[in-house]
Amino acid sequence: MNFVFISPAFPKNYYNFCDRLLKNGFNVLGIGDTDYFELDENVKNSLTEYYRVNSLESYDEVYRAVAFFAFKYGKIDFLESNNEYWLRQDSKLRTDFNITGAKFDDVVSFTSKSNMKEFYIKAGVPVARYKFVTTFEEDLKFITEEVGYPVVVKPNVGVGAAATYKIQNEEDLKKFHERKIQVPYIMEEFITGDITSFDGICDSNSNVVFCDNEVFPPSIMDIVNENLEVSYYVNKIVPDDIREIGQKVLKAFNIKSRYFHLEFFRLTEAKKGLGKAGDIVALEVNMRPPGGFTPDMINFGQSVDTYQIYADVMKYDKVVNVKLDYPKYYCFYYGRRDRFQYKYSFEDIKKEYPFIQMHGRMSDILSGAMGNEFYIARFEFIEDMEKFKAMVSEKAEIKKPKKAPAKKTTKTTKKA
Repeated sequence: MNFVFISPAFPKNYYNFCDRLLKNGFNVLGIGDTDYFELDENVKNSLTEYYRVNSLESYDEVYRAVAFFAFKYGKIDFLESNNEYWLRQDSKLRTDFNITGAKFDDVVSFTSKSNMKEFYIKAGVPVARYKFVTTFEEDLKFITEEVGYPVVVKPNVGVGAAATYKIQNEEDLKKFHERKIQVPYIMEEFITGDITSFDGICDSNSNVVFCDNEVFPPSIMDIVNENLEVSYYVNKIVPDDIREIGQKVLKAFNIKSRYFHLEFFRLTEAKKGLGKAGDIVALEVNMRPPGGFTPDMINFGQSVDTYQIYADVMKYDKVVNVKLDYPKYYCFYYGRRDRFQYKYSFEDIKKEYPFIQMHGRMSDILSGAMGNEFYIARFEFIEDMEKFKAMVSEKAEIKKPKKAPAKKTTKTTKKA
């Protein structure tokens, strides 16, 4: 079987998907824009063959790469990048080469924030009221007559919280319209709640074969826009309401044989038309793995290998090589910012918490949402996780320079 994997070298942990697919007997055929000799050895060893293009942005170049692999190896069974940025291009390639998986029209449905809402509604999940951004006057009317301030504006097609803004008042609205945006934006009512997710892998019938839950800070948007520190964690268990709603959403979208990341709000206060505190409201769907090193966090927290689970579903349509009944933990992520000075160094923290799973620098392209220096650790009890967070986030006390003592002056009087 032949599996074309787009951009196997980025993010840098994604070679693990290729590695497990290779171990499951696939020809893993990588396409990327990094020179082969610059690839990490882990990436090289996880591929059957690699085809370098000058730019992954060039559809013609990537198309020719897929055509070459099809000529050399025969029918392409699967093609994926598992990367939000390339989802539409992936789907166009699957459409043009008639490869199993979501075709272009399908992917438009789950990469467009406006289209997502219709599928959430189909699944019985409340959604925030919204409109497409048009003129200042029409947007102001929507705010003043329907939803009130604040509102959130974001690209209809976009990755994460990039280029997303909170409009607090009429002055903010004027400033937003002065940006002269070049892509379609939607404006929606602001939801007060914690962000929670339903992540996992589903089979060819949209049935969940593995899942987990993550809990995020209330506003990823503020973290990105204001360069704030970020923390979140993989939950020990998946709440029943999240599991039930998540499965309905997958069925509504007709998602098959994919890694998924579904985001919801859990209301922290009642919202008219949406629900009471504790209820679940739709945020958005991402039909790819959660970002950064979250797949690794899931592995640490759930005592599994999600890369292998994914490879098993691609090959067997079920989990074959992973046991799912190992102990579960909270797995915590903290992203520090270079603009702050911290009280404790990595060495200090390692002495106190020798079981840190991962630590390092986040790539610049992901640092906006994930921080610059990251720590990942797992805990049996949430109280211990909170203590770890307190230590890793504590700032250094910056001593102000002492003022030099004022010079004494003596008065002199002129004698007559």
